[in-house]
Amino acid sequence: MGWNWNAKHKVQTKDRAPVLGEQTSEEYWARHNVTNHLTFKNATESLRYLDWRNDQYIGYIDLLPVSGHDKETILDFGCGPGNDLVGFLTYSKPARLVGADVSAPSLEEARSRLELHGADLELIKLFESNGALPFADGEFDYIHCSGVLMCTKEPDRILCEFNRILKPGGYARLMVYNYNSIWLHLYVAYVLRKSNPLLAGLPILEAFKKSTDGEDCPVNNCWTVARFTELAESAGFQCRHLGNAISLTEMSVMHERFAAAQSTSLELEHRKFILSLTFDERLVPHYNGQVAGIDGCYELRKAH
Repeated sequence: MGWNWNAKHKVQTKDRAPVLGEQTSEEYWARHNVTNHLTFKNATESLRYLDWRNDQYIGYIDLLPVSGHDKETILDFGCGPGNDLVGFLTYSKPARLVGADVSAPSLEEARSRLELHGADLELIKLFESNGALPFADGEFDYIHCSGVLMCTKEPDRILCEFNRILKPGGYARLMVYNYNSIWLHLYVAYVLRKSNPLLAGLPILEAFKKSTDGEDCPVNNCWTVARFTELAESAGFQCRHLGNAISLTEMSVMHERFAAAQSTSLELEHRKFILSLTFDERLVPHYNGQVAGIDGCYELRKAH
């Protein structure tokens, strides 16, 4: 996927009715976002939602913190309606904070929400039409990219652009969907397939694609640690897997694991995954020593 941009603070766009089989990511995300277009009355309500949202994924905020970024120039790539922008403003003192997204409606929602916190940030509208991001070489200290890269057609190109626009010694933290997760191996492979006949006959990655960001989401990938590390290193980064966060949805279906393992229709890969799980004192499941959650979190370091 390529990107173009419009740096106007106010972005106006006309909604376009979806055409089956022709949706672009820009069209899709103009209608969908992570808050379901929720609006907030005041800053207190906005912060309460930020805290609630982070609590839906055990361990997430520790792996991709919005605190500890004082004096940094920050790009929130795929900022959506501004949840993490609010977090950076509240818990850090960045030198500069920029949000960028393909969704004009989400950017407008972000602007309205940020106004509740007394902020008027740079919000950049991206388009799927140009191979380069609209930023200069070495412009940012830090790139935050949470739940975005797996929904793009050319993540390798975007990672190369991240490398270009980071300063020497700069870094990024990303969340992408984790293949070795309860979400894929139990929730999709058994729970959803059992309840939804339309998913039952699909290959696991096709069923997964329909399970996370809406059934019609144009692009939705998940990666093993090895595969994502390879992707990041091919873009010139030093890649470190920070760990995984697990959703409360995944925790809520753990009682299904024994029934899943007893099912003759469950593929061998998923059964072996389920039977190999271990648990910590919080009853959070682990696979091969890592939390078995959907949110795979990584740090990418640019060489000096």
